[in-house]
Amino acid sequence: MLEHAISFALAAEITRRASRQTYLTIRWLVDRDRVAYAFCAYAYFRWVDDYLDRPASSFAERQAFLRRQWDLITAHNEGYIPNPATPEEGLLVALLQSEPNPESGLCLYIRHMMAVMEFDVERRGRVISHVELERYTHGLAVAVTEALHYFIGHHCPPPCGEMRYRAASAAHIVHMLRDTYEDTALGYYNVPHEVVEAGRITPQEIHSVPYREWVRNRVEQARKDFRQGRAYLARIPNLRCRLAGYAYIARFESVLRTIERDNYVLRPAYPEHKQVIRGLGMLTSALWHALVPSRAVLYASKVS
Repeated sequence: MLEHAISFALAAEITRRASRQTYLTIRWLVDRDRVAYAFCAYAYFRWVDDYLDRPASSFAERQAFLRRQWDLITAHNEGYIPNPATPEEGLLVALLQSEPNPESGLCLYIRHMMAVMEFDVERRGRVISHVELERYTHGLAVAVTEALHYFIGHHCPPPCGEMRYRAASAAHIVHMLRDTYEDTALGYYNVPHEVVEAGRITPQEIHSVPYREWVRNRVEQARKDFRQGRAYLARIPNLRCRLAGYAYIARFESVLRTIERDNYVLRPAYPEHKQVIRGLGMLTSALWHALVPSRAVLYASKVS
C-alpha cells in the first residue's frame, strides 16, 4: 500500500508539471475513488511518450522500451506480479492491479494507448498513408473516450452509437495540426503520402498550397466531428462527464479558429492557447453547455 501511495504522489506531480488543465480536470471532475488512478493513467503515458520522443534515441532502443512495457502487461494478464524497473513503470502496475476486468474502459485505454505509442515508434522517419492516419486517430480517440467514461461518472452508463468517438477524433486532428512543426522536427510526418505525392511536395513544405489545402480539409473534418461530438456529449447523464467533454472540445476549437484566421497556414507554436485567462473562458463555455445539454443538441442539429 505504501508503494502505491508513492506512485500516486509521483503521478500527480508528473501530471501537474505536464498539463495544468489535465491536473485540475482530474482533481475537480474525476470520481473521488478513481482520482489517484486517473493521475497514474495520464502520468504513465506522458512518461512513455516523452521517452519515445527523445531525439537521440535509436529505433532499436524505442522498440526495446515498448517491448518492456508490453511484457509488464502480459505478465499481469497471465497472473504474474509485474516487476517494475522504474517508479514510472510502477504507475502502470498500479493501474493493472486496480482493475480485474480486461474489457473495462481502463484496460481498453491502456491497450489502445500502447498501440498508439507503438505506431509512433514505427512511423518515425517515414510518411504514412491516409488509411494509417485514420486508424491512428481512431485508436487514440477510443483510448481517450473510454478513459473519460471510466474515470468520470462510471456509475452512469454512457450512450452508445457511432458518435461516441467523434469529439476525441476531432481533438486528435487538431492536436496533430497544432504540433506539426514540433512533430516534423522529430521525424513524425502527419501529412499522408497521398497528399505529398499528388502535390509534388516534401512533408516539410508546410506552407505550400497542397499542404494548406490538406490542412483546410482536416479543419473541416474536425469541425464536423466536434459538432457530432457535442450532440453525443449532450446525451451523457453525468454532469461532470459532460463538463469535462465540453472543456476538452473548447480547448482545441480555439486552435481551430486561429488556423482558420491564418488562412490554413500553420504556426510553429500556439502558446496563446495555454494562457490561464483563456482557459477560464473555455471552462465557462464548457460549464454552460454542460448545464444546458438540450441547447447543445439543438446547436448540433442546426449546423450539421
